[in-house]
Amino acid sequence: MTLLQYNRPGSTRTGKHFSDIMDEFFNEAVAGRATTFSPSINISETEDQFSIEVEVPGLNKEDLNINVENSTLTISGERKKKSEEDGRRFHRVETHYGTFNRSFQLPDYVDQDSIEATYKNGILDVTMNKREEKLKKQISIQ
Repeated sequence: MTLLQYNRPGSTRTGKHFSDIMDEFFNEAVAGRATTFSPSINISETEDQFSIEVEVPGLNKEDLNINVENSTLTISGERKKKSEEDGRRFHRVETHYGTFNRSFQLPDYVDQDSIEATYKNGILDVTMNKREEKLKKQISIQ
């Protein structure tokens, strides 16, 4: 089997982009020290619900933790690095490994008892309902 060099879309034929050279330099310099990562998230809202989607492909739901304390929702977990198995040597690794921890301050009008989470196809979806009565209200002056 022949390995082909990966060329990032948009790169020139004459060589690498300066950013690619710098990425390789710094990635090699800190490769052994990187123990955390930050997964991508999407936060959306409907009229009666909030949703947080966390991209964590390759994890099992047992690798994820969700906690609520003092109106702060914390999602954490760990992606363990695969060692060189079966005689394979990795030439390039772009997957982020280690632990992650993302925290979100919940608005006062979120019903914390309604928080639910599902995990499917590498996406953790955390949903929470809004309470009917919002804590902010108009005060009439008498």
